[in-house]
Amino acid sequence: MLIYAKQPINYVIENHPSKIKTLYLAKELDKKEYSRLMRMGFEIKRIPAEAAGKMCKNGNHQGFLAEVEDYNLQQFKSFLDKDFILVLSGLTDVGNIGAIVRSAYALGVDAIVACGIKNLNLEPVLRTSTGALFDMPLALEHNIHDVLNDLKTSGYTLYGADMGGKDIRDVKVKQKRVLVLGSEGEGLTSRVVSKLDETLSIKMSHGFDSLNVSVAGAILMDRMRV
Repeated sequence: MLIYAKQPINYVIENHPSKIKTLYLAKELDKKEYSRLMRMGFEIKRIPAEAAGKMCKNGNHQGFLAEVEDYNLQQFKSFLDKDFILVLSGLTDVGNIGAIVRSAYALGVDAIVACGIKNLNLEPVLRTSTGALFDMPLALEHNIHDVLNDLKTSGYTLYGADMGGKDIRDVKVKQKRVLVLGSEGEGLTSRVVSKLDETLSIKMSHGFDSLNVSVAGAILMDRMRV
């Protein structure tokens, strides 16, 4: 897996240096910083900026690229002893998913289950999560209804984001809780909503229809901390 740009690579260097196979530098570093990196134990290669651009398909690499170990997906059933689980229902935009992973790790979510998609390209998710994916257990499950049934029978209270839901500020959430976020365009299906204990919304101060799912998810996750 290839990641690039200074912030995600610095995160992995500081928190998971053993996961870096090769660090590619397309810019000059001061001697002190270069010496520090040399002591980290991974291979370092200097490459021209043109080669760096080709490696990341002209992404904004900022002079830093790294080949890292593959991320290992987890088994959903291994999450059933955790307190706060995030379920993604049909989300497909890897940028949104990566941003959600980053917020989820920062805001105390214990694990994430992505549902309704057969395959998830984890490389851009790792990049857009700024490396936080390495600290967030993630499972991929096709059938969200089976996932919600398992969570319900395991004692979780199921909450879902919906514009018609109860104001999150008026809800006292339970310790064992699940937040379900719907797809970018359609939100949660009526069948998913029927399985929830409560739907939650973020009341707007002005006449605006909705927020991006990653932004709305971050607000709800923050207000669901117990």
